[in-house]
Amino acid sequence: VDRRVSVLILPDKRCEMAIKFARLGAQVTIADAPAHRQNVEGRILAAGLRDEISFTPCAFPAVPEEPKDEPFDIIVIRRGLCSMPYDEARKVVRLLLRKLKIGGKLYISVLGLHSELGDGYAGSDLSIDQRFSKLSPALAGKYEIQQPVCLYTERNLFMLLLDAGASVLRTLTTTYGNVKGIAVRV
Repeated sequence: VDRRVSVLILPDKRCEMAIKFARLGAQVTIADAPAHRQNVEGRILAAGLRDEISFTPCAFPAVPEEPKDEPFDIIVIRRGLCSMPYDEARKVVRLLLRKLKIGGKLYISVLGLHSELGDGYAGSDLSIDQRFSKLSPALAGKYEIQQPVCLYTERNLFMLLLDAGASVLRTLTTTYGNVKGIAVRV
Protein backbone atom coordinates (compact mmCIF):
# COMPACT_ATOMS: atom_id res chain seq x y z
CA VAL A 1 0.00 0.00 0.00
CA ASP A 2 1.34 3.42 -1.02
CA ARG A 3 1.42 5.59 2.12
CA ARG A 4 2.75 8.72 0.43
CA VAL A 5 0.76 11.92 0.80
CA SER A 6 -1.45 12.48 -2.23
CA VAL A 7 -1.80 16.04 -3.55
CA LEU A 8 -4.07 17.58 -6.19
CA ILE A 9 -3.07 20.99 -7.55
CA LEU A 10 -5.45 23.08 -9.68
CA PRO A 11 -3.86 24.56 -11.91
CA ASP A 12 -0.05 24.44 -11.96
CA LYS A 13 1.07 24.74 -15.58
CA ARG A 14 4.60 25.77 -14.53
CA CYS A 15 4.74 22.77 -12.11
CA GLU A 16 6.50 24.82 -9.42
CA MET A 17 4.34 23.67 -6.51
CA ALA A 18 3.99 20.11 -7.86
CA ILE A 19 7.76 19.70 -8.06
CA LYS A 20 8.18 20.97 -4.47
CA PHE A 21 5.58 18.51 -3.14
CA ALA A 22 7.04 15.61 -5.18
CA ARG A 23 10.55 16.30 -3.91
CA LEU A 24 9.14 16.09 -0.37
CA GLY A 25 7.86 12.59 -1.17
CA ALA A 26 4.25 13.27 -2.19
CA GLN A 27 2.34 11.69 -5.08
CA VAL A 28 1.06 14.71 -7.05
CA THR A 29 -1.68 15.16 -9.62
CA ILE A 30 -1.82 18.38 -11.63
CA ALA A 31 -5.25 19.24 -13.05
CA ASP A 32 -4.99 21.89 -15.74
CA ALA A 33 -6.39 22.81 -19.15
CA PRO A 34 -5.83 20.16 -21.83
CA ALA A 35 -3.88 22.74 -23.86
CA HIS A 36 -1.18 22.75 -21.13
CA ARG A 37 -0.57 18.98 -21.20
CA GLN A 38 2.57 19.03 -23.37
CA ASN A 39 4.13 21.89 -21.39
CA VAL A 40 3.34 20.26 -18.02
CA GLU A 41 4.54 16.80 -19.05
CA GLY A 42 7.76 18.33 -20.43
CA ARG A 43 8.43 20.03 -17.11
CA ILE A 44 7.70 16.81 -15.20
CA LEU A 45 10.19 14.91 -17.39
CA ALA A 46 12.81 17.66 -17.09
CA ALA A 47 12.51 17.49 -13.30
CA GLY A 48 12.94 13.69 -13.39
CA LEU A 49 9.65 13.18 -11.52
CA ARG A 50 7.55 11.17 -13.99
CA ASP A 51 6.70 8.56 -11.33
CA GLU A 52 5.76 11.18 -8.73
CA ILE A 53 3.68 13.67 -10.77
CA SER A 54 0.83 12.99 -13.17
CA PHE A 55 -1.29 15.28 -15.35
CA THR A 56 -5.09 15.17 -15.55
CA PRO A 57 -6.79 17.34 -18.18
CA CYS A 58 -9.42 19.53 -16.57
CA ALA A 59 -10.79 22.88 -17.70
CA PHE A 60 -11.52 24.83 -14.50
CA PRO A 61 -14.13 25.39 -13.02
CA ALA A 62 -14.76 21.72 -13.77
CA VAL A 63 -12.98 19.45 -11.32
CA PRO A 64 -11.36 16.15 -12.35
CA GLU A 65 -13.90 13.31 -12.49
CA GLU A 66 -11.91 10.46 -10.93
CA PRO A 67 -8.23 11.36 -10.87
CA LYS A 68 -5.58 8.87 -9.83
CA ASP A 69 -4.88 8.91 -6.06
CA GLU A 70 -8.34 10.21 -5.07
CA PRO A 71 -9.26 10.80 -2.29
CA PHE A 72 -6.42 13.24 -1.65
CA ASP A 73 -4.63 14.28 1.52
CA ILE A 74 -4.14 17.83 0.22
CA ILE A 75 -5.83 19.91 -2.50
CA VAL A 76 -4.34 23.26 -3.53
CA ILE A 77 -6.18 25.84 -5.61
CA ARG A 78 -4.18 29.01 -6.12
CA ARG A 79 -6.04 30.58 -9.01
CA GLY A 80 -9.47 30.37 -10.50
CA LEU A 81 -12.04 30.87 -7.76
CA CYS A 82 -12.07 34.63 -8.32
CA SER A 83 -13.06 34.11 -11.96
CA MET A 84 -16.58 33.07 -10.92
CA PRO A 85 -19.41 34.43 -8.79
CA TYR A 86 -19.41 33.48 -5.09
CA ASP A 87 -22.25 30.92 -5.40
CA GLU A 88 -20.39 29.06 -8.14
CA ALA A 89 -17.13 29.18 -6.14
CA ARG A 90 -18.96 27.63 -3.15
CA LYS A 91 -20.15 24.74 -5.36
CA VAL A 92 -16.60 24.15 -6.64
CA VAL A 93 -15.19 24.15 -3.09
CA ARG A 94 -17.90 21.68 -2.03
CA LEU A 95 -16.92 19.36 -4.93
CA LEU A 96 -13.24 19.64 -4.01
CA LEU A 97 -13.96 18.80 -0.37
CA ARG A 98 -15.55 15.52 -1.52
CA LYS A 99 -12.26 14.65 -3.23
CA LEU A 100 -10.38 14.88 0.08
CA LYS A 101 -9.88 12.16 2.65
CA ILE A 102 -11.57 12.80 5.98
CA GLY A 103 -9.05 15.06 7.72
CA GLY A 104 -7.60 16.15 4.36
CA LYS A 105 -6.60 19.79 3.92
CA LEU A 106 -7.79 22.29 1.32
CA TYR A 107 -5.55 25.28 0.63
CA ILE A 108 -7.11 28.22 -1.23
CA SER A 109 -5.64 31.50 -2.41
CA VAL A 110 -7.87 34.28 -3.77
CA LEU A 111 -7.48 37.87 -4.91
CA GLY A 112 -8.19 40.34 -2.13
CA LEU A 113 -10.67 43.20 -2.10
CA HIS A 114 -8.19 45.17 0.02
CA SER A 115 -5.29 44.56 -2.37
CA GLU A 116 -4.23 46.92 -5.15
CA LEU A 117 -6.89 45.21 -7.32
CA GLY A 118 -9.62 46.77 -5.17
CA ASP A 119 -8.62 50.30 -6.25
CA GLY A 120 -11.43 51.48 -8.53
CA TYR A 121 -13.08 48.02 -8.50
CA ALA A 122 -16.72 48.43 -9.53
CA GLY A 123 -18.00 45.78 -7.08
CA SER A 124 -16.24 47.04 -3.97
CA ASP A 125 -19.45 48.21 -2.25
CA LEU A 126 -21.47 45.09 -3.10
CA SER A 127 -22.04 42.11 -0.81
CA ILE A 128 -19.95 39.03 -1.63
CA ASP A 129 -22.89 37.20 -3.23
CA GLN A 130 -23.37 40.16 -5.66
CA ARG A 131 -19.69 41.06 -6.13
CA PHE A 132 -18.59 40.04 -9.62
CA SER A 133 -17.24 43.01 -11.54
CA LYS A 134 -14.39 44.19 -13.73
CA LEU A 135 -11.23 45.71 -12.34
CA SER A 136 -10.42 49.32 -13.09
CA PRO A 137 -9.13 49.65 -16.68
CA ALA A 138 -5.60 50.48 -15.50
CA LEU A 139 -5.34 47.44 -13.21
CA ALA A 140 -7.11 45.14 -15.71
CA GLY A 141 -4.37 46.05 -18.20
CA LYS A 142 -1.53 45.80 -15.69
CA TYR A 143 -2.54 42.31 -14.50
CA GLU A 144 -4.09 41.12 -17.79
CA ILE A 145 -7.43 40.38 -16.11
CA GLN A 146 -10.12 41.64 -18.48
CA GLN A 147 -13.02 39.46 -17.32
CA PRO A 148 -15.17 40.15 -14.22
CA VAL A 149 -13.78 38.84 -10.93
CA CYS A 150 -14.96 38.35 -7.38
CA LEU A 151 -12.52 39.90 -4.91
CA TYR A 152 -12.57 38.57 -1.34
CA THR A 153 -12.00 39.84 2.17
CA GLU A 154 -10.61 37.40 4.72
CA ARG A 155 -14.08 37.11 6.26
CA ASN A 156 -15.57 36.35 2.81
CA LEU A 157 -13.15 33.44 2.31
CA PHE A 158 -13.81 32.17 5.85
CA MET A 159 -17.56 32.16 5.12
CA LEU A 160 -17.07 30.53 1.69
CA LEU A 161 -15.24 27.63 3.33
CA LEU A 162 -17.87 27.31 6.09
CA ASP A 163 -20.77 27.56 3.61
CA ALA A 164 -19.16 24.78 1.52
CA GLY A 165 -19.06 22.50 4.56
CA ALA A 166 -15.39 22.74 5.54
CA SER A 167 -13.92 23.27 8.97
CA VAL A 168 -11.69 26.34 8.75
CA LEU A 169 -8.23 25.96 10.25
CA ARG A 170 -6.85 29.36 9.31
CA THR A 171 -7.35 32.37 7.10
CA LEU A 172 -4.93 35.21 6.53
CA THR A 173 -4.44 38.32 4.47
CA THR A 174 -1.00 38.76 2.92
CA THR A 175 1.05 41.96 2.99
CA TYR A 176 -0.21 42.63 -0.55
CA GLY A 177 -3.86 42.15 0.43
CA ASN A 178 -4.51 38.74 -1.10
CA VAL A 179 -6.41 36.22 1.00
CA LYS A 180 -5.52 32.63 1.82
CA GLY A 181 -7.29 29.93 3.74
CA ILE A 182 -6.71 26.40 4.97
CA ALA A 183 -9.66 24.16 5.75
CA VAL A 184 -10.13 20.52 6.62
CA ARG A 185 -12.72 18.00 5.53
CA VAL A 186 -14.54 16.68 8.57
